[in-house]
Amino acid sequence: MVDIATRVWNHKWKIDPIVRSLIDTDFYKLLMCQSIFRNKPDTQVTFSLINRSKHIPLAELIDEGELREQLDHVRSLSLSRGESTWLRGNTFYGKRQMFRSDFMEWFEGLRLPPYHLERKGDQYELTFEGKWHEVMLWEIPALAILMELRGRAVLDTMGKFELQVLYARAMTRVWEKIETLREVPDLSIADFGTRRRHSYLWQDWCVQAMREGLGKAFTGTSNCKIAMSREVEAIGTNAHELPMVYAALAKDDTALAQAPYDVLSDWHDEHEGNLRIILPDTYGTKGFLDNAPDWLAGWTGIRIDSGDPATAANIAIDWWKSRGEDPTKKRVIFSDGLDVDKIKTLHGQFADKTNISFGWGTLLTNDFRGLVPNDALAPFSLVCKAVSANGHPTVKLSDNPRKAMGPQDQIDRYKRVFGVGDQVAEEVVV
Repeated sequence: MVDIATRVWNHKWKIDPIVRSLIDTDFYKLLMCQSIFRNKPDTQVTFSLINRSKHIPLAELIDEGELREQLDHVRSLSLSRGESTWLRGNTFYGKRQMFRSDFMEWFEGLRLPPYHLERKGDQYELTFEGKWHEVMLWEIPALAILMELRGRAVLDTMGKFELQVLYARAMTRVWEKIETLREVPDLSIADFGTRRRHSYLWQDWCVQAMREGLGKAFTGTSNCKIAMSREVEAIGTNAHELPMVYAALAKDDTALAQAPYDVLSDWHDEHEGNLRIILPDTYGTKGFLDNAPDWLAGWTGIRIDSGDPATAANIAIDWWKSRGEDPTKKRVIFSDGLDVDKIKTLHGQFADKTNISFGWGTLLTNDFRGLVPNDALAPFSLVCKAVSANGHPTVKLSDNPRKAMGPQDQIDRYKRVFGVGDQVAEEVVV
């Protein structure tokens, strides 16, 4: 097992680049990338960094030269022979050869496109422009780099023994959470913590701890690199990025209303079984389900990623019943701001109503809250989103208005088209 504290103390960043592989990313990014490569190969998209936690002055904490060095390193990466073999030959969700030969040939030759970085006050403006299936692969590495550089800025001020004690306390915290989760019967939980992790080494440690501590209740990790090296399942389906871009490409209000279903129609043609998971909250869960075509009710389940999770789960259960489906044969995946208490509560509420599972993110792989002075290692809300497609702005409404994004006039238009009324604001934890 890696001695993380010693590795941090030695400051040997050349052997510890923040992102060390093109598959040091979430599995759903690769699944979506293949779908986009097939269905929207000429779409031009801009991604942009968005720091929702304005009180964290990233440009004051992170040296611009070091940030560029890490970003440039990512641009030097290419798929290794072993990684290509794993993607081509491994079985994912029971399906062999998940990734098509034409996609793999393109991916094997890929180098990530250029980035634009500029300091604006105490924040960084970081954007990526180009073909959708190329620039989308910047999202996860960009977030991981900024989160870890912010952490390194704090760790650099600490002594050798301080670091040993810090990591001992953080490890103890993770293990105590695992011990608590052992008490939850028939638990199904995966690591979803790549994008806002403390570091690669720490995420890898957390995955190993989950596997040992939870056994079969631990179903896998979203991180492809760790899934490959630790021989666990790679977990993931699709994300808000797809409907956001499809919607931005819509020619009129009628096409806009249809866009979220067009996304899933394309997905339906490519995937089956446990990959047919609906993410309904991009433009409001209730309206999405009320207007959904009947064939979507036959999908495997729903992922809940914003708003009050219990409310969204009940809406999904009622929708399945209204469409003649048995909710006990469906799956609900909770994935927003989870920690142990919320996991236990939601499990108690819904375990007898449907099949539930959990995608545990930042508060698994980056919970250093209260462990250093001024809470300087506390996780914060940082995202990298598609902000335009073919020159048209993207919009996300979400079930939580605090997660909404896009120009206000377009937000108002989307609310009208999708029939989104008053919403309840929820705290954005991470």
